[in-house]
Amino acid sequence: MFLSDNYRKIALDGIWHNNIVFSQNLALCPLLAVTGTATNGLGMGLATLVVITASNGLISLVRHLIPSEIRIPVFVLLIAALVTLVDFVMNAWVHEMYKVLGLFIALIVTNCALLGRAESFAYKQPVKESLWDGFMMGLGFTLVLVALGAAREITASGTLFANASLLLGESFKFLEITVISNYHGFLLMALPPGGFIMLGFIIVGKRLIDKALEKPSPIVSTIVTEE
Repeated sequence: MFLSDNYRKIALDGIWHNNIVFSQNLALCPLLAVTGTATNGLGMGLATLVVITASNGLISLVRHLIPSEIRIPVFVLLIAALVTLVDFVMNAWVHEMYKVLGLFIALIVTNCALLGRAESFAYKQPVKESLWDGFMMGLGFTLVLVALGAAREITASGTLFANASLLLGESFKFLEITVISNYHGFLLMALPPGGFIMLGFIIVGKRLIDKALEKPSPIVSTIVTEE
């Protein structure tokens, strides 16, 4: 079953065109703080994905009951309740990951991306579209977290998804890979400045891709010129 044009546009916006990090430049604090490894990025990304999807759906469901004058406080309270649930679930089921991410799980409440999607999309759109928007925005954010964590981890220690089985469970052991054997590491990439540097490279790469995609095909240009 193929997605309709509307759902396809929402998906592309969430993952690429209107990505939380690439285009909106939001959520940079958790992005840079927890992406020392791809495993940490995956854990934080999945937690955020669950919250933003659930909050979008819930806010869309009750949007007609929320007076516009107090909508922002209501959004914050709903998001805080969902974050609390996710915090409890992670503490109970993935406790090692919970200890690694620590305060940043609770700080999802202050993530401007969630409040932004609630205000600009969920409060105005039906439930299905809002759920899809939240899921794709969360997926786009997760992909950036994992990409940045993977790039930093490989350059810092030569591994990928280190300790995935300890933090996420034995079923994730297959993710643990040694990319560069006998690698002595590059400490800068494991530190906060390394996060800024690597994020800059990733954003530049994304913009170069966008620029390349905007260029017209040489064949099409020739045809237009001849006509």
